[in-house]
Amino acid sequence: MDSSDVREATTELLRVLGPHTDRDWAAVPAGSLEWSCRTTATHIAHDLLAYAGQVAARPDTAYLPFDLTVRPSATPADILRVVTAAAGLLATALDASPADARAWHWGPCDPTGFAAMGTAEILLHTHDITQGLAVEWPPPGPLCERVLARLFPDAPDGDPAAVLLWCTGRGDLDGRERRTSWVWQAALTA
Repeated sequence: MDSSDVREATTELLRVLGPHTDRDWAAVPAGSLEWSCRTTATHIAHDLLAYAGQVAARPDTAYLPFDLTVRPSATPADILRVVTAAAGLLATALDASPADARAWHWGPCDPTGFAAMGTAEILLHTHDITQGLAVEWPPPGPLCERVLARLFPDAPDGDPAAVLLWCTGRGDLDGRERRTSWVWQAALTA
């Protein structure tokens, strides 16, 4: 995975959520999360910025000690612009990073891992927000397939969107119990 996946996921987020920025995202829970749609959208931006920082600075023992703050007065449209900016920073950092670069994410993680995590954050939390706003939207299968291949190497076969939602405790999969906890494998094992 690479910067093009992050950009593609961001374009999809804007396409599906952009028409709903006139709604009160702070008053609506994001799907099964305890967060509101607003908090979930700011979380996307926070994670994308954190990943960009990791890729750019390449720390090897921890996350950099900074956080993103979105002002309380920010509207949903403002927050989508912040997400777009954070996604752009991650994509730019990925483009500038050599393939053999490593940065910490619970171990050494390469640029493909950060691209996969950024894409996953966008897809999964867009799904959460659409659930809260009662907007029908399946995450795009090709992006889900690439995320699964990089972050969930032991994922079962099936529709990539359904499998990704199941892997992250957001959906059911025939013949399998719903997950109540999960972790993706971004750090390299070898």
